[in-house]
Amino acid sequence: MSLGQEFSGYADQLRQGEDALRASLSGLGAVALGGTAVGTGLNTHPDFARRVCARLADATGMPLHPAENPFAALAGHEALTTLSAALRTLAMSAMKIANDIRWMGSGPRAGLGELALPENEPGSSIMPGKVNPTQAEALTMVCVQVFGNDAAVAFAASQGQFELNVFKPVIAKNVLDSLRLLGDALDSFGRHCLDGLQPRREVLGRHLHRSLMLVTALAPRLGYEKAAMVAQYAHRHDLDLLSAVLALGYLEREEAERLLQPEQMLGPAAPQTAP
Repeated sequence: MSLGQEFSGYADQLRQGEDALRASLSGLGAVALGGTAVGTGLNTHPDFARRVCARLADATGMPLHPAENPFAALAGHEALTTLSAALRTLAMSAMKIANDIRWMGSGPRAGLGELALPENEPGSSIMPGKVNPTQAEALTMVCVQVFGNDAAVAFAASQGQFELNVFKPVIAKNVLDSLRLLGDALDSFGRHCLDGLQPRREVLGRHLHRSLMLVTALAPRLGYEKAAMVAQYAHRHDLDLLSAVLALGYLEREEAERLLQPEQMLGPAAPQTAP
């Protein structure tokens, strides 16, 4: 796969996270105002909730409105729980992306070394010249905290005994913390890591052309067993696949070079007949 395909997956994961967050917003405008103690609205004017919500909406610019069912709005906090779950999902994607970039940037010699991360800090206190993946590490730590916050929200939201859930303060506190932490961390990761990220093309090319998994392209032509033998032969003799398939005599050079072009492995291909 290409680096562009890899990052297109990251972009779509983040888009799905954004979609989930946007979808969760609609329920946040419903308030239990006017339900009084248990949701019946006893001792309030019939128009109290509607008129007060309208005034609050005008004052805040937020789409506030009376909850359709005040009994549910007092006994549970599903809207905030849904928002917290969406933040957790976004954090899960961010954790995967940050870890991938951290691994691809590991090295430059003992690790994968396929990406050059921006050098934001002067280096390690014990290893001169070392570049630490601090932005990726910071983002992943925030994601762990968001996971914990969501666990607290889920437990608190389950504590609505009979007509009232009194755990809204801890729910609100954890949701607001997750929003602030994840928003700040993603912004910092984008500005201080992604914006300056560069591919190390020589390393990528070396890893690509030495990869034994390119043998997948030979399987439709040679069949599974012979393709496996090529990979095993290349591994045992420290060869690239082209040299291995030629040494075994399975293909002529021209055909082998044509089949082992990585650029042709980026999508579906027409089937080939094994000999």
